[in-house]
Amino acid sequence: MICPHCGNTENHVLDTRVQKEGDIRRRRECSQCRGRFSTIETVLRQYPHIIKKDNRREAFSKEKLRKGIQLACLKRPVSLAQIEGIVNQVTRQVLDKNEKEVDSSFIGKLVMTYLKETDDVAYIRFASVYRTFQDVQEFVQSLKADPLFSDKGLPQ
Repeated sequence: MICPHCGNTENHVLDTRVQKEGDIRRRRECSQCRGRFSTIETVLRQYPHIIKKDNRREAFSKEKLRKGIQLACLKRPVSLAQIEGIVNQVTRQVLDKNEKEVDSSFIGKLVMTYLKETDDVAYIRFASVYRTFQDVQEFVQSLKADPLFSDKGLPQ
């Protein structure tokens, strides 16, 4: 590691801590100038390509995933920490598949599972976009089939 103060390559580690995301944070001290600095070590992950409904392929984007979940949770009592938790859980499960390509439906189902546990309205919002219903009746039928909503007196 090169010292940002003097450019020397010899330094020693004073402290090592593992962060929530699995990254390793190290506090270092330069052997020459005694300057202190921190480094963060992160495992390079190979994200898969996502196979869209029309068979196009696009790179996995954690930011796109986050924006979709944030949009579903807009003006709902869902904290940024909860959204980030869902993003991290879905990302981890996508990476755990250890495949070069992952179907977008797999990601959509994961997001819906976590949103259903978090907020009913956010779940419905996400499902209405993800499932691309053709009309209101199709949407209502889908809700009636969902155990979460089947006993809540939906319109006929």
